Amino acid sequence: MTQRYGQIVGWGKYAPPRVMTNADCAKILDTSDEWIVSRTGIRERHIAGDGETTKTMSLAAARQALDHAGIKPEEVDLIIVATSSPDYLLPPVSSQIQYALGCRCGAFEIKAGCTGFVYGLSVAQQFIGTGAYNTVLVIGAEIISRFLDWTDRNTAVLFGDGAGAVVLRAVDGPTGVLSFVLGSDGAGAEHLMMPGGGSASPASQRVLDERLNFIRMNGREVFRFASRVLGRAAQEAVARSGLAPDDIALFVPHQANLRILQLACRELGLPEEKMFINVDRYGNTSAASIPIALCEALEAGRCKDGDNIVLVGFGAGLTWAAAVVHLGAPQAPEAVSNWPIRLQVPAAAAASVNRVKNAAWQARRQVSSTLAAALLPLYTRTVKKVRRK
Repeated sequence: MTQRYGQIVGWGKYAPPRVMTNADCAKILDTSDEWIVSRTGIRERHIAGDGETTKTMSLAAARQALDHAGIKPEEVDLIIVATSSPDYLLPPVSSQIQYALGCRCGAFEIKAGCTGFVYGLSVAQQFIGTGAYNTVLVIGAEIISRFLDWTDRNTAVLFGDGAGAVVLRAVDGPTGVLSFVLGSDGAGAEHLMMPGGGSASPASQRVLDERLNFIRMNGREVFRFASRVLGRAAQEAVARSGLAPDDIALFVPHQANLRILQLACRELGLPEEKMFINVDRYGNTSAASIPIALCEALEAGRCKDGDNIVLVGFGAGLTWAAAVVHLGAPQAPEAVSNWPIRLQVPAAAAASVNRVKNAAWQARRQVSSTLAAALLPLYTRTVKKVRRK
């Protein structure tokens, strides 16, 4: 049976028209444009207005994506919505979106914080790869501004609202999601959370008095976590795809903090122009961050059909996720990999193999080809050893 992949055939985004600048923040918080920019790189963010909800923003992005793809709502087989800020605890916003679009299909939410959209893409690829569905709509949408403590400058200035969506359609041959890495470390859950409002601490006067209904973040710990996992997850996803870093046209990361993205560039050995950055204009839009950035990158011509890109993020959970995505029609067989062997090893063994493989890639980029050639046999021996186990 031919392997099926989900080609990205349409995309769309929505940002509320209201823009809140750093100067606006300084009017209500003890902060300044210089303070915010120097620590985060953020200059403005979009804030949802009256009447705007996660559903309405999702619909705007989804309709744009469907129109771009030339696909009618009744052709959609599944809707996946990544969000941490649905309109209601019940019913799921995914069902509201399905009904409003006029789709006749299943729909569900994924709640994985800022990594939710990449989680959603990986799930969509599984439904398409197995032959269960042909057309899947994946949405990332958030209204984080309604869960912020607007007296806390450490969190209020960081976030914004928005939505992004893509349509995946089944094709034969490698395109769309070529590989992915999903991770979670619940030991750090308390570093980014909203303590009140769930079943552990339902709505009450105490929750309101103690301001537990707002997002709380240990910025220092989240920064450390993101600095550790962002580059590592991207490298692992590239290794699993069978491609080399030089085959990647653009990295599209979760837009949380400019300093984190700059650190990731240095770790990956990338020039900053090879990483798409729009955090200055949107702030952190959580699960909407990566799809909005992807749409902007496509619109600006920073990536195009035939390119391989990396989507990578981190967020509450704590979670992380990365995916290598091929844009456009399936690749020609000879373009699938620069390596003679594609990795098909257990996840537990993949990390050691990837370290050797990435060392060879780094050497090829930074030093002479002679050293890179010397590392390649070590990589090959490692793969053979792992496969024998």
